[in-house]
This record gives sequence, C-alpha cells and structure tokens, in this order.
Amino acid sequence: MGKLKNLLFDLGADAELARNFETDPDAVLAKYSIDEKAAEAIKAGDLDALRRFSGLDELHLTKSTIKAYR
Repeated sequence: MGKLKNLLFDLGADAELARNFETDPDAVLAKYSIDEKAAEAIKAGDLDALRRFSGLDELHLTKSTIKAYR
C-alpha cells in the first residue's frame, strides 16, 4: 500500500495538496490511485484502518486531514 503512504506523507508536507484534499478529496485520492477501502477510511478519519492499510504506526489527525510526518 505504498501509494497510501505516499499520500499521507505528502499531505503532511504539502500545504497546497492538503487544501486540495479538504476541498475535493476524491480528486486527490484518484490522483494517487487509492483503493476504495483506504479512500473510505481516510475520508472517515478512521485512524485504526489507515494504520492497518498503510503500515504506519504514527498517524495524526489534524482538523479533518490525516497526515504522516517523516
């Protein structure tokens, strides 16, 4: 699930991408080719599911966007 990891890291590093995600999450998810279950989890803010899907233990919820920081 490398694409999901990349998206999460990019959301934490790229303010413009984070703004785009907040206004049109489906477009950002499509750009990263995120599968349906992971897309549902990120839009719902389901940290437990995203930890399972991404393999990342350290995920943080900031406002409505989940971000991972390197």
